[in-house]
Parts: sequence; structure tokens; C-alpha cells
Amino acid sequence: MKMTAQALEKKVGQFFFPAVFINDTEENIQETERLIATHNIGGLTFFHSRASAATNYESKKKVVFNDDSYQKIKALIIRYQKVASTPLLISIDAEWGLAMRIEKTPQYPYAITLGALPESKANLVYEVGKQIALDLKAAGIHYNLSPLADINNNPNNPVIGYRSFGENKEKVADFAVEYLKGMSEVGVLGCLKHFPGHGNTNVDSHLGLPVLNETLEELLENELYPFIKGIENNVDSIMIGHLAVPSLNDGKNTSATLSKPIIETLLRKKLGYDGLVISDALNMHSVSKLYETKGELEWEAFNAGNDILCFAENVPEGIKAILENASPDRIEESFNRIMKAKEKVGILSQNTFTSGDLNFEKASQLNLEIAQNSITKIIDNTNTPFAFEAHKNNQLAKLSLYKGVANTFFQTLNSELKSPEFAFENLEDSDISVIKKELENFETIIISLFVPKAKPQNNFEINDEVLALLSNLLQTKKCIVYVFGNPYVLPIIKHLKNASGLIQVYQDFNEFQKIAGIQFLENLTCNGKLPVNIDLQ
Repeated sequence: MKMTAQALEKKVGQFFFPAVFINDTEENIQETERLIATHNIGGLTFFHSRASAATNYESKKKVVFNDDSYQKIKALIIRYQKVASTPLLISIDAEWGLAMRIEKTPQYPYAITLGALPESKANLVYEVGKQIALDLKAAGIHYNLSPLADINNNPNNPVIGYRSFGENKEKVADFAVEYLKGMSEVGVLGCLKHFPGHGNTNVDSHLGLPVLNETLEELLENELYPFIKGIENNVDSIMIGHLAVPSLNDGKNTSATLSKPIIETLLRKKLGYDGLVISDALNMHSVSKLYETKGELEWEAFNAGNDILCFAENVPEGIKAILENASPDRIEESFNRIMKAKEKVGILSQNTFTSGDLNFEKASQLNLEIAQNSITKIIDNTNTPFAFEAHKNNQLAKLSLYKGVANTFFQTLNSELKSPEFAFENLEDSDISVIKKELENFETIIISLFVPKAKPQNNFEINDEVLALLSNLLQTKKCIVYVFGNPYVLPIIKHLKNASGLIQVYQDFNEFQKIAGIQFLENLTCNGKLPVNIDLQ
């Protein structure tokens, strides 16, 4: 029986997952409702607001925070599902929880922090996947576009870094699979990204096209290893990255998202993967600027082998281009994969999915346990005894950088080590020369560096004056340095090798600050291990 043109068109609509925004205008919300009703689209990918989405990298619009975002997304999902004749698959990036996109929701540690856990604590990664999935379910979200299977073996990577489990391929593979299993246990779909591996790049694919120069043999040996493990463990979906791999693509610098040899030949045939393939956001400039005719990019991405076109900006034109060019068999293949995913989460059988509440308490317990097992001692000259000695002789001071002295770390230390405290919060409110002068009177200083940003641009937003102060103190005082943030910050601090103690804490959550304080006072062993190689200056 030949399928009618209308039935075929409804199937093609299922491939489109346009972006939607939690904090948006009523006019835009109604436009999305019309898109859903008219084109039978398959799903939606949620972002916080237009200012925070991938397209905004250079317009620098300010992201306005909204305490009601969580309530808003729940209400919007119900509203959008009401106008859908085929239930929508709702997706979001929640690598470290809903908090990646929605304020006032539970936040879990970054992948790099989880990567510091010993292999024997892989169960904690499973728990993170499970708890994140339960939070997503509470909101009505079925599909987490996480975790990363990228091996971050390039310290200058501007966009992966802290989002990767590290640079050890076995650990990246094992932890990614644990995270996926945790989500799968409670019925939420997962996604390994960014195939064939975005770790060894130094270009941000939101803005330009990174190029991987490895051969297929090298990629199979390293980059592809976690994806292969994911395929062996039945990963629900794989996201294709906007990166060029000439060796897999007849020497051409075409983005993997638009490359048949990478998706069809390598991923499907060679690696034997038959699950869902989703493109990275099609509004990212590495691909969005390639085609002038609307719909052409969507067709090229579909033709290359993607089933889901994420952040597709030209839905009607894209549907038309696919209907004009694709074979009915190919349409059927992708349609069946999407339906299978919808069946797995139960939305085709009226499962509303908004079950349970956000569990802040569970998140906090889990974060405490992760802190106990991930904090890493890098330099240890038995700091605790000599800090107590300095305290006895009134030679101990504390310095907090980018947080006030009322931080949880200092409060925890103060139960036994009350001492003069100084803080640099920002250049407007704090005077570095005054702090430097005051500290001249002490020989031992406990420094807590709360790294302002997780991304490496502009030295993680650490002011030059602060770097100069740190460098000076490290050369003239006994410094015990606690770093709450991305470990890739360590190489930019001059003379850090001189520190009497250096402890990497990864997160600034209260739970991590508290455990760091207890660990210091009780001189406990640290179980964490740096997940990436760091050269100290």
C-alpha cells in the first residue's frame, strides 16, 4: 500500500526538534503551538531563554534570571503537549542536572568532578544519572542530551573541558555508561555526545568548525572508545558533533553532522549502531552559515544520516526539502527509531511523565558523598599540623578570593582555627593593595580560590591583580591553597609549585566546602585523583 503524501509529511515532521525557551514571550509560545499543530513535529529542545541559547555567543545579551523558570517549564510542557497530535519527546541539556538550564533546581557536580572519583565509586556516577533523570521526569522531560563521551585530552579546549569525565578513555567510557544506566533505570533517554569526539579540539563549534586530524586507527584507539562502549550497552542515542574529520570523509573538511561517511559508513555500518542519531544544534555557526536556501541544511543533515534535527530553524522548508529528496524507506527508518524512543518512555500510552517532586535533599546527600570521594590533594606537606602551630603563634590568616569571608569553608575551619580573615570579592568592592599589606603580618595563609567561571576564556575571569597577588604570596608565605573550581585553572597561577599545600575541590557547593574544611581539620586522606594532566608553574 502506497503511503499518502499527507501521511508521509506527518512522519517527516517527527524528525524536527526546534528550540523552545522557558522564558519567552506569549507571541513566541503561540508560534511554537502553531508549529506543533501544523507540522506534527517530533519534539522540542528546551533552553532557558533566547539570550542563553547557542546562537547568542557573540550578541552577549544578558541572561535575566527568573525564579519561576521551573514552574514555567512544567506549565509550558503541558501546554505544548495539549496541541500535539503525536505526543512530543521533550529534551534538554542537563549534564549536571536541570540547573544547567533552570535556576533554583538541584545541581550535581560537573563531569570533571565525577572523573576525579576512584573507579570503585562508579556507583556515585550511576546515582547522579538516576537523580538527574528523576528531576527531569518531575518536570515532564523525557530525554537528557547527556552525558559527554568526549575525552578531554586538550587543555586548551574552549567548550568541552569541565564537561568531560577526563582524559582516560576507560574511565570516560565506564562513567558515561554508569550515568546512562542510572537514567535508563527510571525510564529517561540518554545521549552520548559529540561523535566522533570533541575532546582534542581548540575551536568552539558554536562559532567555528574544529578539525580533527587523526586517522581512523587513532580514533578507534582513543576518541571512539567510549562511543563503542556505549553502543555495546545499548545507548538510546548518539549526538553528532559539528567537527570535521578529513580522514573519515575523503579528505574533506565537512562537518560530521553533514557527513554520510561518518554517520552511515562509520557509525551505522562499521560500529553497528542502530539507535537514534541526533544532530548537534543546527543553529551553530559552524553549519548554520553554510546554506543560503532555507531547508537545505535540514535536508543535508537528514541525508547524512541524522534521525533528529536538533534546533532546526526552518521547519516547513526542511520538511518540504526532505519530502522532495528522501526515499520513503529512509523516512520510515528514522520515523521508526523515533517512535521506538517514544515507546520506551511511555508517552504513546498516555504516560504524562510529570511524576514526583524535585529532591533537593537527595541531591545534597549525593553531593556530600561525591565531595568525600573526589577532593584531591596535589601538594601535601602535612598542612594541618603546621597550620595549628601557626594558629597558636598568631601567625595564621585566611584569604578568600571571589567569595566573602562568611563562606562555608571558612566557617567549618573556624570551629578550631579562628584567625584573621580577608576577602577579595571584586575590583569595585575590594582593595588588593590593602589585603596585601595586611597579610604581611602573617607567615601562614589558608587561601580559598573560588574560580569565577568554569570556562577558560579570559583566565576563567580571574583578574590579573588577583593572579599577581597569588604569585606574590606563593613566593613569600607558606600558602595552603584550596581551589574550588575547574582544575584547568591551576597552570595559570604562577609559582603554584611553591605552595605548602594544594587541594583541588572542583565545586564551590556548600557540601564541597564543608567536606574540604573537615578534611583539613582532621587531616583526612583525600580519595580523589586528578582526571586530567596538569603542569604546575
